[in-house]
Amino acid sequence: MKRGTSRDIRTANRYEVLRQIIAESPTSRQELATSTGLSLATVATLVGELLDLRMLTEVGFEDSAGGRPRGLVAVNATGGALIGVDIAETYVRVELFDLALNVLARADEDMRPGESRPEQVVGHVAAAVGSVVAQAGVEGARVLGVGVSVPGQVDRDTGVAEYAPNWDWHDVPLLDLLAEHIAYPLYLDNPLRACAVAELWFGAARGRGDAVVVNLGTGVGAGLALGGGLHRGVSNSAGEWGHTTLVLDGRLCHCGNHGCVETYVGAPGIMLNLRESSPGSTLLHPEDQTATIDALAAGVATGDPVALKVVRDTARYLGAGISDLVNLLNPEVVVLSSWVAATLGEPLLREVREAVARHALRRPFAATEIVLSPIPTDPVCLGAATFALEGALQSVGQRPAAKRAAPARSRTAPSA
Repeated sequence: MKRGTSRDIRTANRYEVLRQIIAESPTSRQELATSTGLSLATVATLVGELLDLRMLTEVGFEDSAGGRPRGLVAVNATGGALIGVDIAETYVRVELFDLALNVLARADEDMRPGESRPEQVVGHVAAAVGSVVAQAGVEGARVLGVGVSVPGQVDRDTGVAEYAPNWDWHDVPLLDLLAEHIAYPLYLDNPLRACAVAELWFGAARGRGDAVVVNLGTGVGAGLALGGGLHRGVSNSAGEWGHTTLVLDGRLCHCGNHGCVETYVGAPGIMLNLRESSPGSTLLHPEDQTATIDALAAGVATGDPVALKVVRDTARYLGAGISDLVNLLNPEVVVLSSWVAATLGEPLLREVREAVARHALRRPFAATEIVLSPIPTDPVCLGAATFALEGALQSVGQRPAAKRAAPARSRTAPSA
């Protein structure tokens, strides 16, 4: 096991201090020491570094009980820009943020079936990144980095998309391909980690020690926050819950196995649930996942019996799978995230809660809250932007000569 170096630990502490300031801005050094568990001297040093980097600014004083007024610091929102990239099976979405992680610009690129070759995906990303930079009118030097989320298993250190089953990608050097078109530092991870970080920073998992963020899109997975930090696993592969077996000898999955969770509760699986329930239904748009899920949501709202049955059946599968997570991990909260969960909303949530109650053990279920993600923007873009922020903080004092910074190599910075 690789042990953290003093530079790794300093990066992690710098990152944690900035994370707390973004969440609680403005705040004092004393409050930061309490919230992070670091000594006041360490916090004062780290705040000084972030002030020197223009990531923070002094904003006055607050009275303290019987002592000198305490100096307050806040994020310097204009001190830099971060870009988050959400590469999904049906679209590429890119958002540009200021340092307070407010969205300044957004661009979307649709990906039609058959447009999943690496060079095609890279073209969409490059176009969208160029668009948000132009929209926001930021100078290139202010862009501190680009966090890129891609489905499947990734190697953060090398920037390689190792395996994306829905596209049959194997060992694609994604960041090297992107670097031919994008001059900013690039950092790679996947949507499970991105959504988990977004919820820890700004969403339903904030202040929770143990949380599971269930991503429901074309693909399915579970981002894990355990003991207050992001859980990656030994090979950065934790959370591939979508490829655990739900039905023995069930539907064939892109990964090659049968009966995976994803084949029953991912968007294509929901479309198959609909086709099996009502083969001639007008709710089904065979070549359009988004239109089908939208039609189901609208049908549920109007009481359409087919739509109600399909959402209920989907929730039964989903609830059975989530009950395994509840029994295994005993989390404080399970968050339903990504576009399928957002579209089906409260009706899906109600059915899932009932299904989990039927399958999970009583004690862990009683301690677990199941909620929809409250994040109003794309949680994957938001989480990806924090990976760029982590990388920027890690590179302080070791600026590379090349145009593109190496992918983030810190294994100890918590990304949470």
